[in-house]
Amino acid sequence: MTETLNLTIDLTQQMSLYLVLAYLLTKTPVLRPMVDLAVGLPHKLVLYVTFSLLCIMGTYFGEQTHNAIANTRAMGAVLSGLLGGPIIGFLVGLTGGLHRYSLGGFTDLACAISTTSEGLFAGLMHLRLLRANQLAQLFNPFRVFAIALSAEILQMAIILTVASPFDDALALVQTIAIPMLVVNSLGAALFMSMIRDQRTMAEKLSSEYSAKALKIAERTVGHLARGFNPTTAATVARIIYEETGVSAVAITDCDKLLAFIGAGADHHLAGTPIASKLTMQAINDNQVVFADGAATHFQCSISATCPLGSCLIVPLRGDGEVIGTVKLYERKSRYFLHLNQTLGEGIARVLSNQILTGRFQNQKHLLIKSELKLLQAQINPHFLFNALNTLNAVIRLDPNRARELTQHLAAFLRANLKRGAEQITLAEELEHVRSYLVIEEARFGEQLQVHWQIPAELLQQPIPTFTLQPLVENAVKHGTSNMLEPGEITIRARAENDLLMLTVADNAGAYEKPQHSDGLGMSIVDKRIKASFGNQYGVSVHCIANQLTEIHVTLPMG
Repeated sequence: MTETLNLTIDLTQQMSLYLVLAYLLTKTPVLRPMVDLAVGLPHKLVLYVTFSLLCIMGTYFGEQTHNAIANTRAMGAVLSGLLGGPIIGFLVGLTGGLHRYSLGGFTDLACAISTTSEGLFAGLMHLRLLRANQLAQLFNPFRVFAIALSAEILQMAIILTVASPFDDALALVQTIAIPMLVVNSLGAALFMSMIRDQRTMAEKLSSEYSAKALKIAERTVGHLARGFNPTTAATVARIIYEETGVSAVAITDCDKLLAFIGAGADHHLAGTPIASKLTMQAINDNQVVFADGAATHFQCSISATCPLGSCLIVPLRGDGEVIGTVKLYERKSRYFLHLNQTLGEGIARVLSNQILTGRFQNQKHLLIKSELKLLQAQINPHFLFNALNTLNAVIRLDPNRARELTQHLAAFLRANLKRGAEQITLAEELEHVRSYLVIEEARFGEQLQVHWQIPAELLQQPIPTFTLQPLVENAVKHGTSNMLEPGEITIRARAENDLLMLTVADNAGAYEKPQHSDGLGMSIVDKRIKASFGNQYGVSVHCIANQLTEIHVTLPMG
């Protein structure tokens, strides 16, 4: 009994060494494969080397008893199998077993077999939980205790079966069974408990980082879309400062400081040229620069009394090139946490994406304006040519009518030239359309009839400029003008579920879906509406051949 107690104490000391090593591993990148369950080949290699060394150490530190070695070797084999699967468990167990076999003794073969079997057994438990979609249970200390206990019982059975003489094997098992069962099982459970705690901490930090990054992204969205300038940079810097809790935040372009908030704001002034060599290094090399004040020296380049002691400088990128930096600072009296470094890099990615989005939206807006100008230019020559021919014919027959048409033409062209606003009222758009149709009615005479169905309460609704006029022109040019019988055009407006529904209908039914969009007319109207309000709005067409064409415009109510 005394021998068993002494052996238990000795093995407990060995287990304590394992736990100290486990704690040290939690402070190094070596633990990451364990936390991530060793999904990749490099991770599995790290697991193999780490736990093979632990197996060998467990044998070397073991206690001689009955011409054998009582040890904690099984912890390494069992843990490797649980974390790395059957292959890693088998290889670690085999390595530890071969090492034990090289030391000799009447249990050398039995211990080699049992250690290999323990690693394989634990690996099969890993595989079973994987297939049951219960991998999280691998980090349950109670389950680990049960698996390690089963593995150790298996080892005792193998010793009794393989080792000879049997009487010596039985005497050995009677001495070492309880100490090794208890200590190895408890040690494996405690080791896994440390890994579980590290995993929980990593998930907590990741969750905290994600929440902060999401909050910053939510609060900064839209600001940089208005441009990357001192005003927007100051707003974004304040948001980052409030959400991260760092000592100071700065944003620069490639030449000067755009914004600074926090400790040191008395001498880090917006608008001044970049004085920091580290900032220029980050810009020129397009790389993150972390000056923690220890491994990488940090010294404020402006003031010797600056309270800031460390700095993270992350490039802001747009279209593949550096357009500035975001910088997070901490005081000399505070540590720059790894969380802040990771968060800073994430913030830079968020801001870079927002700057790119802003540039894209700006380019998209400019393209739409260019297309609008092109649409205006396309309307003027085409319509003007026909209008002048009509005036030439009317002047000789009815000068007063010609004078009226000239006034409508002037009103149409004047409105065309002054359409600089993005939006106008429905009444203004209809007046523009009316001026166009008066001239077309004079051109076609009784061959063109126009019907208006516009409720008075909708006349002040805002709509994008040049929404109806191109559609009406299409209805005349490609529809009613090609008919032998009289053509009819109907313009309707109605409100429905917070939507403004506009319709331009003709009785020609000549609409054909274009094979290749030329970027004019209806397609421009549709793109402009979708760009302004979203893809749920825009232009749709309903056509019954040779009978009816209806062009529907859906807009949000103003």
